[in-house]
Amino acid sequence: MSADQMTIGEMLAATVPMARTLNLEFVETTPEKAVVALPDQGDFHNHVGGPHAGAMFTLGESASGAIVLAAFGDQLSRAVPLAVSAEIAYKKLAMGPVTATATLGRPAVDVVADLDAGLRPEFPVAIAIQRADGAVTGEMTVIWTLRPNG
Repeated sequence: MSADQMTIGEMLAATVPMARTLNLEFVETTPEKAVVALPDQGDFHNHVGGPHAGAMFTLGESASGAIVLAAFGDQLSRAVPLAVSAEIAYKKLAMGPVTATATLGRPAVDVVADLDAGLRPEFPVAIAIQRADGAVTGEMTVIWTLRPNG
């Protein structure tokens, strides 16, 4: 399968070893929303039997990367997406499988307009991490940039 035929989830799994290591499942990837699931796996549990904080951070960051690729994949010939910073808050105990849902915090058209104007745009991606019962166990924000090539 060529890179043009790969889904965003397949591309991230192929190019980001940590996504493969954690067996992340890319459930949905659109320019409006990315949903990534972390199955319940004993090898990645913490001391209370739920997913380790590092695994949940990687889950959230991966969801943010998926929406960035979905929203700005057509800009990859002229800019490289890079995470600038990230912040996470652990709200409730996570047990069992967890899912991260990412949304852009700024309209993609505005980000591309900044890139067109010769700027290096930055934009937030908000991520909610939830248990199977719907409870939000974590909230994360990743600030991304599109660094112009050259």
